[in-house]
Amino acid sequence: MSSNVVGVDMGGTKTLAAVVDADGNILSTAKIQTQAKSKTSVVIDRIAACIREAIDAAPVDTNSIEAIGIGAPGPLDPNTGIVIFAPNLGWKNVPLKTELETRVDIPTYVDNDVNVGTLGEHTFGAGRSVKDLVGIFVGTGIGGGIILNGKLYHGASKTAGEIGHIIVKAGGPKCGCGNRGCLEALASRTAMTKEFKKAIQKKGKKSILSNLTGGDLGLIRSGVLAKALHSNDKLTRKVFKNTTKYLGIGIGSIVNFLNPEMIVLGGGVVEAVGDKFIDDIRKAANKYALPDTLKDVEIVAAQLGDNAGVLGAAALARQRLKSG
Repeated sequence: MSSNVVGVDMGGTKTLAAVVDADGNILSTAKIQTQAKSKTSVVIDRIAACIREAIDAAPVDTNSIEAIGIGAPGPLDPNTGIVIFAPNLGWKNVPLKTELETRVDIPTYVDNDVNVGTLGEHTFGAGRSVKDLVGIFVGTGIGGGIILNGKLYHGASKTAGEIGHIIVKAGGPKCGCGNRGCLEALASRTAMTKEFKKAIQKKGKKSILSNLTGGDLGLIRSGVLAKALHSNDKLTRKVFKNTTKYLGIGIGSIVNFLNPEMIVLGGGVVEAVGDKFIDDIRKAANKYALPDTLKDVEIVAAQLGDNAGVLGAAALARQRLKSG
């Protein structure tokens, strides 16, 4: 009987579960609204139901499901499967692994959602050919993950890879983490939106973004940014130039320190804007990396899109099963 696992991508808005075979083929999926404001037990009940729905829809024997991997938001302990803090869910010290195993009776392994996305790209996506890589995902915030010698690196406090919170501008804008000048506070979509609001609403700058959002700049999404950039909007080009500069500082610093074989760039903003954005980031990184250190480092786009989470969670399940 072939061996299969379930990968779960858990978000504050929606949760996706998929049955995945040993070759990384998705055999079935199920999706639910997470309903993050519900009681913790209700949210976990819903995730368990989503997992069972995916298993029931798969053309495989239920007994072939050997494990479940889940990417969950917030700092967590991958050994115990306890979610330490997930502000989008209002969770503190929730034993997600134990609670899910009680409900579905299948060994379950938990890791941070961005770590899991990075593992997905390493196992099935852009990073299949390398042992060491760093994943950077640019969206509402900026998250990262580190793979060393083919395995996720967690660090002493299990928080390694928090790339969004390296300081790229001392004394810069305040970040949600409380520090100032974090990469996330200068180069995430949230940071870009703040810049657009300041320029258009306070300084009276003209931009196609006003038309694309119907005047509500709170509606700026990655696709809207891509349209504005491709229409050669002056303000959008200026903001993106600053964004690529700060991403370049961050990536140059990572290359100087870790010198991985590959940096994989993903997330909504990168997917929407495409190759030109990555080329500009690469040029910016070249200014801040030590001479010649970038020549052996590939900077590439992520390949898995929305499937990175479930495929990474499936890869996590298999790795943890093997390692016991």
